[in-house]
Amino acid sequence: LRERVYVRMNNTEVKDPELTSLFLKHIDDFKGYTILINGDITDDGFLGEVVAACNKKNIPFTLVNNETAKTGPEDSAVLVVSKKAINRQRIEITQVYAPEMPKTELKAPEKKESFWHKLLHGEK
Repeated sequence: LRERVYVRMNNTEVKDPELTSLFLKHIDDFKGYTILINGDITDDGFLGEVVAACNKKNIPFTLVNNETAKTGPEDSAVLVVSKKAINRQRIEITQVYAPEMPKTELKAPEKKESFWHKLLHGEK
């Protein structure tokens, strides 16, 4: 299954409103994929939002309620999977959709007087 995964969120990440919002913001990216949702996750708000978004965008999803659906903090809560192998190196949501870095403006370099200017015109 690992070679078919496009995006993964673990059981801890689905409780983070910012990551939930990030996932839902990119829901259109998941057309052509299937979303596997851990049916044992305890956050009904997340589950409801994802199911509603999938229904609205006609993205197929499956609730997984068998022995593979684990509830540990690092276990998978959501997998966006392809029908074919895609072999992505980075599948965690924070890697696939990395947050933007804050933009900082560079200061213009101070203009220094040349050695010759100082020698001929004196120090100011």
